[in-house]
Amino acid sequence: MATDFSDGKTFPRRGREPIGDALWLARLFDKARAAAAGTIFDYIYPCPMDKGVMERWGISPDEFDEAIASHTTDQAIGEWLVTRTTPERIDGANRWLLDDKKANLDRQDSGEGATI
Repeated sequence: MATDFSDGKTFPRRGREPIGDALWLARLFDKARAAAAGTIFDYIYPCPMDKGVMERWGISPDEFDEAIASHTTDQAIGEWLVTRTTPERIDGANRWLLDDKKANLDRQDSGEGATI
């Protein structure tokens, strides 16, 4: 779980990599922790994709920032998310990513050297 992207060769996890049932959560978690640590490099947090997913989950960037302060593992942040949203909202965010934002996911994966 890298959170220092300042070398330009280390990347947040893929948006398609889930924590529990939630796509994008792993990437969001990595970026938010890097932003808090000042090691986000040229990534943007919260970017429009981050905001779109959080909006669909029904949480705000401020709420997520508060959560990462006390939920420091994938399991903990995943458990936190399911207390703040519903399975339907998680599924809706996943569908939005995989259907409406597929081209964005593909570009990110390609630019970061991930196999699509």
